[in-house]
Amino acid sequence: MKKHTLVILAAGMGSRYGGLKQLDQMSEDGDTIIDFSLFDAIEAGFKKVVFIIRESFKEEFVKIYDERLKDKVEVAYVCQELDKIPSGYEVSKDRVKPWGTGHATLMIKDVVDGNFIVINGDDFYSKGAFRTIIKQLDVLDANSYDMCMVGYNLKNTISENGYVSRGECFVNESNELTNIIERTHIEEVNGQIQRKDDQGNFVPMDENSIVSMNFWGFTPKYLEVLEQEFESFLVKRSKELKSEFFIPTVVNKIIESGKGSVKVLTSDAKWMGVTYAEDRPIVVEAIAKLKSEEIYPKNFWS
Repeated sequence: MKKHTLVILAAGMGSRYGGLKQLDQMSEDGDTIIDFSLFDAIEAGFKKVVFIIRESFKEEFVKIYDERLKDKVEVAYVCQELDKIPSGYEVSKDRVKPWGTGHATLMIKDVVDGNFIVINGDDFYSKGAFRTIIKQLDVLDANSYDMCMVGYNLKNTISENGYVSRGECFVNESNELTNIIERTHIEEVNGQIQRKDDQGNFVPMDENSIVSMNFWGFTPKYLEVLEQEFESFLVKRSKELKSEFFIPTVVNKIIESGKGSVKVLTSDAKWMGVTYAEDRPIVVEAIAKLKSEEIYPKNFWS
């Protein structure tokens, strides 16, 4: 069996949530949302997990997950920090945050040598999504630039408590991604899902649009292009205070170059996540229901 890796983006500081949501307990049993992804991934057949975190809370992560995952899966930790960039680039002294999901993913290049998936640490994806994507990883040639992703219906990914960011996906008849555009402000306005354009005006969106929740499947070749494109990004934007280097930016580059394609897999699961503190009670209730219906065990790691 091929050794596939689960990579979890967990370096965010939760500014809209008001705290470190990655480790916030969502049940009386102490479950985090990450625990669900870990459980589903291991059950699906993933053999290694890499946490992308920050040095400031690494000790806490290690303490929790080394114990929970002992003898279940290989574990590694890497840190995303503002200064972890190639030498020779000038960074504004006023910049606070690192460089986004693309930069975060670059942190794994020395600890991942096979096909892998990348997910957010604060989103629930569903069992079916992990089972589906690992089958696609099995057939992805590790020496190719081909990729895959799990997409979700936009209407299933909206928060009741504020705006969210999603990648709007454009897909051809062969279920291949032709383009993905990062929409950084999507919310329901007067009963309709809308996004803000570059001028700050609301634009209606089709509620059945396929969107990315950062559930990507890659080969190691993706990391090669990611590294090259990050340097190009820094040449133009290293002095900016809030610019971000996103995973989909490089996905689009590979598609446009003709080097590789992206197979779009879909899930009809309802999103569950904690963008805002007000999302937490909804998640707690949903988790209690999943456990009461015995879809998940009461104790994941016992």
